[in-house]
Amino acid sequence: FSQGIESSNLSLGAIFNLKFKQVRLILLKKFDIAIIGGGILGTTISYWISNLYDSSVCVIEKEFNVAKHTSGRNTGVVHTPFYLNPEKKKIFAKSAHISHELWEALAKNTLSPWNEIGTIEVALNEIQHKTLEKYKKWGINNGVSEDNLLLLDSNELKQKEKNIECHSGLLCKSDVSTDYSKLTQEIQKISAQNFTEFLFQKNVKSFQQNNDSIQINFTDNSSIECNYLINCSGGNSLDIAKQFDLFQSYSDLHFRGEYWIADSNYADIVKTNIYSVARHPEFPFLDPHWIKRANGTTEIGPNAVPVPTPETYDGFVTDIPSTISKLGEILTGGAKKLFLNPDFLSLIAHEFKSSISKDAMVQRVMEFIPSLKPDYFTKKGTAGIRTPVISPDGTFISDVMEREGRNSFHIVNYNSPGATGAPAYSALVVKKLQDKGILKAPNSQKNLLWNFNLIIEQI
Repeated sequence: FSQGIESSNLSLGAIFNLKFKQVRLILLKKFDIAIIGGGILGTTISYWISNLYDSSVCVIEKEFNVAKHTSGRNTGVVHTPFYLNPEKKKIFAKSAHISHELWEALAKNTLSPWNEIGTIEVALNEIQHKTLEKYKKWGINNGVSEDNLLLLDSNELKQKEKNIECHSGLLCKSDVSTDYSKLTQEIQKISAQNFTEFLFQKNVKSFQQNNDSIQINFTDNSSIECNYLINCSGGNSLDIAKQFDLFQSYSDLHFRGEYWIADSNYADIVKTNIYSVARHPEFPFLDPHWIKRANGTTEIGPNAVPVPTPETYDGFVTDIPSTISKLGEILTGGAKKLFLNPDFLSLIAHEFKSSISKDAMVQRVMEFIPSLKPDYFTKKGTAGIRTPVISPDGTFISDVMEREGRNSFHIVNYNSPGATGAPAYSALVVKKLQDKGILKAPNSQKNLLWNFNLIIEQI
């Protein structure tokens, strides 16, 4: 053995390190499919794959549980797709329509919140009323029953909600308030029972692509391997896709939506969710809402404040390196053109004002609930972050984007109403992987809560 060391010009320590690395590579745990992102989309995809196949599946999540970011920080509304263009957002609209009863079945089976609140989309003038007329047609084209969508004038609305002041409103009876965080946790339990491994508190550092597999390296210096990777990591999905040489000419921006909670004495001034027609549909700025949450609170918001990371829930700069990196991206990508748009910059200034001033936020809602006062709102609600993707020409991409990489599939720009449509949309993702030959013919379903074939037939 010592002669071998001398002839190879290697020290004993070097040989030990070499052997250790070889053993470590051999012992890397390998999965058939690794899903990056333990949000509502990644968890429901894991549910379908583990339910239909005996493949080894893992979900990689940097937090200690599922749905800790966008999936658990939204308004909790199960949206009826009356406001989605049936031509430009056909898949999102279909997914939302189909998923309504899927979520209801899960909620009632697990005793999760399911409050049929309803939504009124209000118009403040005749121009916005024309938009409501268009929304009603869209909703019917998307499969919503005509009885479920009522276009009401101001007097008819007063009979339902006496404190609303507006030109007209579109009442959607079927919108529901739920708790997506709890629903995602229930799906995670079923997926885990089907032997999906949830790797929590694992932050992805890098990838090493081999001929027939991908090595995933984590910041804690551990690694795993997989035959196929599905990237659905929300606000981080574009950055991960770029590591696979995809979407290189695209960029994204993170917008924080903030809310204020109404004091309990004033929470039922209006008992229905109220949304307002978007004044700037070309930008992802959400016009103000009045939201009845599943936990019993009422909130107003959101604004849309640009922040440097998809986890900047307070303040504006929490991660200096990420902020510098994001600024560099803005100065070189399509976002640069966006920041040269005077209309966009004007809206940015307006959104910052509503972030700094509670009064500014309340004033926006008072346009349709004039009896409100800033004193009615005593503390801030849960902030969420939306991450729209920007095209190379500096415009926001309105629809979800999918790309296939080497041994990988990437879902980018999966935004609202993504939570609503996740059960059906994730089934569609699995069907696409079947059609590509990544997944073979499925076994019979292990869990019969949701019917895979019936969903695919409807889409």
